[in-house]
Amino acid sequence: MESSREDEEPVGVALFVDGPNVLREEFDVDLDDVRRAAEAEGPLVTTRLYLDEHATPGLIQAAEARGFEVVITSGDVDVKLAVDAARFAAENRMSVLAIASRDTDFKPVVETANGYGIRTLAIAPGEFGRSDALRNAANGSVTLEEVGADDGETGADDGEPGEPNAAEGDADAAIGSDAAADSRSE
Repeated sequence: MESSREDEEPVGVALFVDGPNVLREEFDVDLDDVRRAAEAEGPLVTTRLYLDEHATPGLIQAAEARGFEVVITSGDVDVKLAVDAARFAAENRMSVLAIASRDTDFKPVVETANGYGIRTLAIAPGEFGRSDALRNAANGSVTLEEVGADDGETGADDGEPGEPNAAEGDADAAIGSDAAADSRSE
């Protein structure tokens, strides 16, 4: 006898990445670092990168090669990402919602997920690319450190004892800043 979806406890992390706000030249974000930050919370159930119609084919291919489902929107990336994340929460498809963005617009979807009892994680692209409102609404937060020439670490930001840190890793699979800069919307 099969159990219904409502009877099952959701397990895993749904990662939603706001491409135009995270993949900017000034942050030099590696999508592998974003993934590792989310994976520190548990196994991934979905990994989505939201981009606008200005995204370059190279950026799309690089993201897909790293296992991201790329969602292209002709309108506002924020709206599509927020609707999809809220739908995942309402359908009980995750135990953790991780949103990589620097945009305060995602605060309501984080609060909605919290209301469903879903743990939330705000992933910021850098110290100066962080939304304090988003970070404060989430149960946990990670700020990706600016990757130095020799150092490929990410670090937890304001983590509480017992809260997992983002995993360390190589930055050799980074998406180049040229591809990220081309993906920006004005």
